[in-house]
Amino acid sequence: MRQEETVDAGCARYVYRLRVSVTAERLLIGEWGRCRWIWNECVARSKKAFADGEMCGPARLDKMLTEARAGNAWLREGSSVPQQQIIRDFGRSRAKALKDIKAGLPMRRRVGMPGRKKLKDCRPSLNYTRRGFRLKEGRLHLAGGISLTVVWSRQLPAEASSVRVYRDSVGHWYASFVLPAEVQPLPRTGAVIGIDWGVKELATTTSDAHDLPHPQHGRKAAGKLARYQRMMSRRKPHRGQAASKGYRKAQRQAAKLHQKIARQRQDTGRKWAKAVVREHDAIAVEDFRPTFLAKSSMARKAADAAIGATKKALVEMGRKHGRAVYLVNSAHTTMDCARCGARAKHALLLSERTYTCTACGAVSPRDKNSASVMLVRAGLTPAGAEGVRPSGALLQGAA
Repeated sequence: MRQEETVDAGCARYVYRLRVSVTAERLLIGEWGRCRWIWNECVARSKKAFADGEMCGPARLDKMLTEARAGNAWLREGSSVPQQQIIRDFGRSRAKALKDIKAGLPMRRRVGMPGRKKLKDCRPSLNYTRRGFRLKEGRLHLAGGISLTVVWSRQLPAEASSVRVYRDSVGHWYASFVLPAEVQPLPRTGAVIGIDWGVKELATTTSDAHDLPHPQHGRKAAGKLARYQRMMSRRKPHRGQAASKGYRKAQRQAAKLHQKIARQRQDTGRKWAKAVVREHDAIAVEDFRPTFLAKSSMARKAADAAIGATKKALVEMGRKHGRAVYLVNSAHTTMDCARCGARAKHALLLSERTYTCTACGAVSPRDKNSASVMLVRAGLTPAGAEGVRPSGALLQGAA
């Protein structure tokens, strides 16, 4: 299996499944145990330094790691590369939390300070820089004498700068390689499109051919998932007791089903995003943040729609193929008229699915009007219903 995920504007991740032997898994778990101990030590040292009014940055933590490796033989048994990288991860996490505190963000938007990693609550994840791994004869060799078999669904297009080896909730191991992002430009089509997100229709566009209905992957699997959850509830161990074999089996089946649903949503979003990007030079997308829907009566349906993941797939696909993607402010998009720009005096109720402009008399479906408003706000006013621009017309910047 191979996945692509953009890390930033210049890098991308390629994810591959790993075949891990019993010996290799034992070594990986041992390496993760050492890294987890270092993370917890970083948490304790940083709290103590804060209480004493001292600075505790990555340089001081690196010095602490050197002293710890010198005094602990069991710590020297592992490679120093993932141990140093987990200190870097801790430093970035703590810096982001301090930045949010300094900016005065509300608690609901603030990233919390890094806490302890408990054995039962966290999954193994090891980061290796270029000096900590190598690829030889199709196998991944990690520092510390760990050799892993990679399921190569496709060869890497370039040399990887780093790799992250991790285990998911089902127990499968993966290797995530970081490579320079490769832009694959597509032929120009002269077409633009506006996209409005919703719950009944996941994506409503100015082109009827690219409207994306709600896939309802979670709803289709709800019956089977409820069965596994009932099995877990009946076999739930008492406090202090070990989980039974039946409980662990039901837990694994539920995790596999959750993973399947997530992959179905991801596959649907990527296929739709590729079709949109292939046929349009510029895309105006509603910069919609669906977090508020989690507190509404549409929470379950909105979560099943995976609006955020679909939007992310569209932005990443546009960047990969060199298309212009404009993120448009979603404020008052249901109140503005796409034809004359007039704004209604009152917000429309959710039950009102037809937009009627009181200024120019334009009548159109509510979501279609909002999709056209995206084009207007991005400066991509279409020449027709399909969003086709005149030949030779230049793309304008976002409004």
